[in-house]
Amino acid sequence: MFDLTLDAWYAWIGLSLTGVALVGAATGLPTAPPPDAGAVAATIDRVAAAEYTATGEHPLDAEEIRLGTRRVGLRSDAGTAHATVAFGPVTPVPAGDSPLREVLHGTPPDRAFRSPAAFRQAVVSARADATEAPWRVVDRTLIVRRTTWDDVDVVLVDA
Repeated sequence: MFDLTLDAWYAWIGLSLTGVALVGAATGLPTAPPPDAGAVAATIDRVAAAEYTATGEHPLDAEEIRLGTRRVGLRSDAGTAHATVAFGPVTPVPAGDSPLREVLHGTPPDRAFRSPAAFRQAVVSARADATEAPWRVVDRTLIVRRTTWDDVDVVLVDA
């Protein structure tokens, strides 16, 4: 009889520890789905596929974003999601003040830059910087603008 009682105590302790472990695992699961990177890429693609100058916005449900020339990544407490942009390459606008940011927000390129060559160089530099794009904090919606000046056709993206 002593062995049966001792075995019951071991079983009870084992089941209790298992229950605590399961509760801990369940509370560590995210309570929301990861951000929808596919919808963000679709917004970029719709603007990029436009025949003429176009602008689009997409509300973001993420805390951070990584914008590349052909991929977008979103990150939040619920997880990380990535999507590929079909109509790339796009040009992520550098952080801080820049003439590209002015163009993204509606200033015509010929007013923000002194020449099409300067515009082209800014686009090339921004794309080169995007190859090692860091995660950036999201503080607004994603903005996408397709514009052309002479032979420079560009899709600008920022969040």
